[in-house]
Amino acid sequence: MKTPLLCTVFMGIFLSFGLSCSTTKKTANTTTPSPPDYTYLALGDSYTIGESVCSNCNFPKQLKDSLNTATQQNGTVKIIAKTGWTTTDLLAAIAIEKPKNNYDLVTLLIGVNNQFQKKPFEVYQKEFPELLDLAIQFAQNDPTRVVVVSIPDYAFTPYRKRVSNPDLISKELKKYDAFAHKIASEKGVIFQNITDITRRGIEDTELVANDGLHPSEKAYTLFVNRLFPLAQQILK
Repeated sequence: MKTPLLCTVFMGIFLSFGLSCSTTKKTANTTTPSPPDYTYLALGDSYTIGESVCSNCNFPKQLKDSLNTATQQNGTVKIIAKTGWTTTDLLAAIAIEKPKNNYDLVTLLIGVNNQFQKKPFEVYQKEFPELLDLAIQFAQNDPTRVVVVSIPDYAFTPYRKRVSNPDLISKELKKYDAFAHKIASEKGVIFQNITDITRRGIEDTELVANDGLHPSEKAYTLFVNRLFPLAQQILK
């Protein structure tokens, strides 16, 4: 008589424990993370992904971290960029990635590889406006949420010793930036110059990464100093 009673008691405890575990698991699985307070999309090339610096040292991630710290928010950044990309490459990548049209902030920095790879300037004239239209589309169709960033001048790095006419690099990049500035203004988009920072790369070697060609973490921090007030205003 005692044995059935004991089994019944243990069975009750077992079933109770099993039910408790099952309930706990169900509750844990239904918990979803809070959505970000804002979303940021960065489009570009090596100057956006941050070639030769740490994964969190590029300007988009530094900008996101600065905004989160200043506003006590939880924002996120998605980067579509790769070293060597031209405007053509970025358009192709966007077609594959298919970003959503609900970003609160979008930055666009592209063109150096068109110049470096000696692509016809007409390619940039055709494709940069297309990219900017897409950037606006991704920014909730609001041009005031988009910032075009000027192209760093790699003629002011140790790489200049490898070319016969570094001044020509600067001249051509000015042409690219002038066109980008013109198109941005026509579309109601902010154009932020950071090129002058990189033109201090010869006198201040800390502005150049260890590869002797790309901006350093310090240079990207100086980019962010200029971009931060704009981004903060956009996200208000």
